[in-house]
Amino acid sequence: MVQNTLSQLAASLLNGHIEVVDLSAVLGPNTPIIELPASMGKNTPKVEINTISAYDESGKDWAWNWLILGEHSGTHFDAPSHWISGKDHPDGTTDTLDLGHCIGMVNVIDCSKESAENPDFLLTEAHIRAWEAEHGEIGAGEWVVMRTDWHKRNHSAEEFLNMGRNPGPAADAVQYLVAKDVLGWGAETIGTDAGQGGKLTPPLPAHNLFHSANKFGLASLSNLDKLPPRGAVLVASPLKIQGGSGSPIRAFALVQR
Repeated sequence: MVQNTLSQLAASLLNGHIEVVDLSAVLGPNTPIIELPASMGKNTPKVEINTISAYDESGKDWAWNWLILGEHSGTHFDAPSHWISGKDHPDGTTDTLDLGHCIGMVNVIDCSKESAENPDFLLTEAHIRAWEAEHGEIGAGEWVVMRTDWHKRNHSAEEFLNMGRNPGPAADAVQYLVAKDVLGWGAETIGTDAGQGGKLTPPLPAHNLFHSANKFGLASLSNLDKLPPRGAVLVASPLKIQGGSGSPIRAFALVQR
């Protein structure tokens, strides 16, 4: 039965009945990087791609590069250990987490209109309940992502970072999703919290509450406008970095057409 199901999946991918939608932004020198307060003393460097060889005197038959990048650069995965509230989970780093937990059905909550009108928009529990009344209840073990169309700004670090103003979840929305035992939370913005998240109670609820509950975060996602509200499968697998608090990823979704 399992073999038959997997064979049907493979056939559907080949014949186009299932589309693979890329949810990741390009990772390179122009990738917007989060700007940490100067008081921290350190910051994530911009992505560097350094050439080892490119069919030249250093290697005439091959091309390859070496990189400088942060764990939380570009489209990336936040493991529970990224935040102090999740630091003690035994499977909280990118080399210890169960990969089976990186795949799940995805619920796409469309907040693009609200976010265009107000960059400080907060998604509340009431908004989520209204979405569920229309599209169906969010289930345990499922991803929840917030569509804001913010990915359309990622050609410009200035527009993408927007002086720290970006939409995100209110604390009650995060508490509601944690209670529903979702797999994790995803956003199109530079991080999983709203720009004003530090002023909420608790501060930065997506980081504090999701990671405390051993949930995952996805940031700087792209193309959520290509997904249906329900029914797609999201795959977000981080690199197996030793003790990693996160990782750049190539996230994608499987959508039945």
